[in-house]
Amino acid sequence: MIVVDIETSGVDFTKCGIWQIGAVDLDNLENIFFEEAYIDDEDEILNVEGIKGAKPVLEVIGKTEEELRDKNKQSQKEMLKKFFEWASKIKVNNCICQNPSFDLGFIFTKARKYGLRVSFHYRSFDLHTIAQMKHFEIGGKFSVNEEKERLSMGLSNILKFCGFLGDPREYHNALEDAKLTAECFSRLVDGKNLFPEFSKFEIPRYLKK
Repeated sequence: MIVVDIETSGVDFTKCGIWQIGAVDLDNLENIFFEEAYIDDEDEILNVEGIKGAKPVLEVIGKTEEELRDKNKQSQKEMLKKFFEWASKIKVNNCICQNPSFDLGFIFTKARKYGLRVSFHYRSFDLHTIAQMKHFEIGGKFSVNEEKERLSMGLSNILKFCGFLGDPREYHNALEDAKLTAECFSRLVDGKNLFPEFSKFEIPRYLKK
């Protein structure tokens, strides 16, 4: 299976661009994909509005607009073609994402824009859902953000639930987030550590098997 994460210039599929893709082959952890591209001239940089505490997108990713539009990098079309070629060689190519509707929604939208064929299956695994079900199994209730009055299991909360001492990320990076998503998936489903660099974070007793 493919664990994938993207970094974008905002949350709107039709107005924003993908500037980074990171992915891990869950059956061969040495087989990774990591590429960057420039966003198109028409792509906007849009901040999340209406959500208390949400940071501006450039602050989250630690980049400037000039860096996102640097045409010394490859185009999004070229980056996606490379990603689809890489993914096509993986036997079981269902994706695992923290939020498939975001990551895959962006990828499918851009594939249509550039006339590219998506090389992996449209069915996917949602880490948020898996974490919520495990939380319910252990405690008899879902994780809810009372302030926002909605279910809340973003990657930062999932990391804490899986034994990480807070969120280790300074800025969002697609490959780092893909690895963290894969690590949490392994801990939630198998109760096992996946990457050696994360072994220093002990798996909570309630996840061990």
